[in-house]
Formats: sequence, structure tokens, C-alpha cells
Amino acid sequence: MIDLEKIRAIDIHTHAEEPCGCHADDGYDDLQATMAKYFRAPWSHPPTIQETAAHYREQNIAAVIFPVDAERETGYRRYKNEEVAQIAAENADVLIPFASIDPWKGKMGVREARRMMREFGIKGFKFHPTMQGFYPNDRMAYALYEAIEAEGGIALFHTGQTGVGSGMPGGNGMRLKYSNPMYIDDVAVDFPDLKIIMAHPSFPWQEEALAVAQHKPNCYIDLSGWSPKYFPEILVKYCNSILKKKVLFGSDWPMITPERWLSDFEKIAIKDELRPDIIKGNAARLLGMA
Repeated sequence: MIDLEKIRAIDIHTHAEEPCGCHADDGYDDLQATMAKYFRAPWSHPPTIQETAAHYREQNIAAVIFPVDAERETGYRRYKNEEVAQIAAENADVLIPFASIDPWKGKMGVREARRMMREFGIKGFKFHPTMQGFYPNDRMAYALYEAIEAEGGIALFHTGQTGVGSGMPGGNGMRLKYSNPMYIDDVAVDFPDLKIIMAHPSFPWQEEALAVAQHKPNCYIDLSGWSPKYFPEILVKYCNSILKKKVLFGSDWPMITPERWLSDFEKIAIKDELRPDIIKGNAARLLGMA
């Protein structure tokens, strides 16, 4: 189990990747290679979960890790939630598994969500509206949210535009409109007991994300996918004040390493007394670890 006193941070946003060559024909490797160039990541194929665990153990950082199920929209084969959970369990001193279920899977997805929470101890689920091709407030996803809420789980939504598909023809078919954080406002209203994380500085909708997080008690923001040196001024202002208990360290590993993110975070104008909560305390409380 994770020793909260010993670790120096909790990374709320990391990606689970399979060994190289598992599905050479579906285009996923091309997407990853393009993203690696965009983020200047130092690898040719993303690190596996075991390699991720080793890296985080060396850095003395715990990490929430998840796959992304976007099979219907992208054709990329998903990394099975059960496998991710099992490997994370082997590395329970540093890894906290989330799952991912495409909401288009309907009742089948709802059954899987309940099973993952009850049998595997999954604490949350990653949604990627841009890759999964849905608006977060689409009623077809509501049965899935209801199941997650009923089990006390967390829903983590990709928001804004990061490097996914950037520069590829047609943006690799990914439509940015789905990831406007304002759609999550409806979810927060309709599921007031569902813990919601809006992932990433939400370019070009940063102020919408800040408004939702400020207005809805169940909404948080993770700071992944961007080096802190690029954070907009208004985001830093809110981190230092009204949202100081609702912003969470996230790297977006393996595109950004946690040590790079933390190093850049030290250089921006965050009040010293708030730094421990942003990099660890807020996440620990949200995850029920503190």
C-alpha cells in the first residue's frame, strides 16, 4: 500500500501503455509517435505499466494510472481494465488504478463499471470526450455516471486541447468541441455526489473550467498535459486563491515526466504554503487516502 507520509507527491493523471507491437495495425503507434514529437518525449514507444511503476518508485511519487477506451470512435484496441488493475496491484506501493469505459457501450459498460469497482477496487474512470466522440452531458452516458456515483467513484474528464492528434491530418479525426468543460457543468448538476476532475488547463476554455470548478463543489481541476511554465495567468491566480483546495498535480505521463512538471512548478508564482496541497494533499483527500 502507498505510504502517504513517505511519498513526495501524487500524480493524478498518467497513462497505461502496453508493450510495443501488441496491435501494430490499428494506428495507435502512429498517434503515440506523433504525440511524442509534440511533447519532445524521450522514447520511441511509451513505457509499459511496469516501467512506469519503476520510474515513479525511483521518483518517490504515487500515480493514478488508466487506459483510454476509445475503440468505437478510433478503432484503437483498448487495454483491458482488468489487466491494468492487476499490474497496478502488483505495484500497489506507487500505483492507483482507474479504469476507462467508452460510454457508448451502454448497459454493457455499466455492468463492467460496477464489476471493476466491486471486484478490483477501482476508484475512478477516465473519460476522453475528444477521443470517444461524445459530449459529456449526452444522456446516453448518464447510466454510467450513475453507477460510478453510487459506488463513490471519481469521473476524470479530458478537457481542452492538448497534444492528442495535433498536427495529424484532420487532427486524426478528433473533434475538439466535445471537450469544452462547460458540458461538464450539466453532469455536475445532475450528479451532485459524483466526484469530477476536469483534466488539463482547458485551452481555449480555461475560464469556463475555472467557473465550473468554483461553482460546483464536486468539481476539481488537474493540471496535467502542460508544463506549469505555460499556465495562463488566471489559472495561477485561482490556484493561489479560490481553488487552492481543488487543483491537483498531474503530469500526463508518459508525455511529460513528473520530475519535469514538478521542477517547472517550483519556478512559477504559487504561494509556498499551498504547494504541498497541490502536489499531494488535495489528491490524497479526494482519493480517500487522508
